[in-house]
Amino acid sequence: MTEHRKYEVDPVTGSPIHPYSWDGIGELETPPPRWWVLTYAACVVFALAWWVLYPAWPYIAGYTKGVLGFSTRVQVAETLAAAKAAQAPYNDKLAKLDYAAIAADPELSTFALAGGKALFQENCSQCHGSGAAGNVGYPNLLDDDWLWGGNYATLEQTIQHGIRAPGDDATRVAQMPAFGKDSMLTRAQIDDVTAYVLSLSGTAPADPAAAERGAQLFTDNCVACHGEKGVGNRDVGAPKLADSIWLYAGDAKSVAAQVFNPKHGVMPAWASRLDPLAIKKLVLYVHSLGGGE
Repeated sequence: MTEHRKYEVDPVTGSPIHPYSWDGIGELETPPPRWWVLTYAACVVFALAWWVLYPAWPYIAGYTKGVLGFSTRVQVAETLAAAKAAQAPYNDKLAKLDYAAIAADPELSTFALAGGKALFQENCSQCHGSGAAGNVGYPNLLDDDWLWGGNYATLEQTIQHGIRAPGDDATRVAQMPAFGKDSMLTRAQIDDVTAYVLSLSGTAPADPAAAERGAQLFTDNCVACHGEKGVGNRDVGAPKLADSIWLYAGDAKSVAAQVFNPKHGVMPAWASRLDPLAIKKLVLYVHSLGGGE
């Protein structure tokens, strides 16, 4: 409850006590320190000066430009224009030369790889990883296991038109039958094929008899795409099965799941998103990662 009381002076500080109190607790009427007042006043002066010198106040059709006419947008545009002008000679040369000639020019190759790396981090790392090591369902670009090949022309085709990219008639397409889902093989037969496929990559089958049965099933159903020894077929994008590199993991459960109802990933067609020069830089960078041919 608030009560009125007479004017008093605090005996400790000598400051007047506000004539009103709350539950017997009074409030000192102490003015702010002089340094605080001066600092506040300086801030007000600074703000007023800023409003006059720099863009500050918006209005319906725009904003106040300020006496100095400074603009961060203009500054960024000028910086980008200067960078573009500095890179123009290299970019012009890149556009004219083929991949082999670029790779043979150390200075130009360094420039292209730097640009390709930046483009990769911006557009490709979300799926392939910042270091291009891939992940489950996303190819590792550091190895030499390529579905369609890893030379310059092949990489350019893949980056330009993607894989199973909607709306691009030139996109790469590889379709593995759903042997289990479509009742082409029974569960037991899929287990046998799985045992044989794992044996191709050097994994000793837990049931040798199952692998032997799977060999004939593999010949009847899989050789047309993957080859007799599981070496793959780049003409149709069929992966190599005779190594330890797997797109969707190489344990028995994962391999059996892929045979039963295969997963089919999608890669965007970058020709509609990136200009030819950017794609060329990406090709050079991906090729340089270690798995290029």
